[in-house]
Amino acid sequence: MTADHGGRLQIQQFDLPDGNVRFDPDFLSLGEADQCLELLLREIDWQQKSIKLFGKTIPQPRLVAWYGDPGASYTYSGLTWEPLGWTEGLRSLKSQVEASVASMLGQTVKFNSVLLNLYRDGQDSMGWHSDDEPELGCNPAIASVSLGATRRFALQHKRHKALKQKIDLSHGSLLVMAGETQHHWRHQVAKTTKVQEPRVNLTFRYVIV
Repeated sequence: MTADHGGRLQIQQFDLPDGNVRFDPDFLSLGEADQCLELLLREIDWQQKSIKLFGKTIPQPRLVAWYGDPGASYTYSGLTWEPLGWTEGLRSLKSQVEASVASMLGQTVKFNSVLLNLYRDGQDSMGWHSDDEPELGCNPAIASVSLGATRRFALQHKRHKALKQKIDLSHGSLLVMAGETQHHWRHQVAKTTKVQEPRVNLTFRYVIV
């Protein structure tokens, strides 16, 4: 990853077989990222629901919210989320993300929903998974905005498990997964004792209604 002539870090495209992953560490300026984080921590209706894991019912290890267009419901880990209506801030951020992703991928991209995760500290986490639910359709483009503490995002190929990629998702960054990535790769955000500060992650998606 190198800096361009304006001092801005260039968008990185990772050389992953069976995947299309791109990363913009400077998607938001520091001021924009700070303002956005403060707004989301204050305005979002954060919830902690329970999921079934290995036959046990446990609380999710993070706080979650789901916003989107009417009817854009989403089911994962045995939970079905009905969307809350877009806030002004989320709608504005969605427009910025759509424009940036369209530029990265060279095609028009529209999102109708967003999953928000609040990692309160390094003990909150996200286990290995792929965003391959039927309502996301074939080869979905998923755009992930990170705010707050930097957390390590790990990717692993489903069949060739020695193929791995790690990306430090920094404050104000944008990660895009497109093409066949969800078919062939899984990802996680593991626990860490090194992080004490909160992180908010927004993954914009298009749900088939």
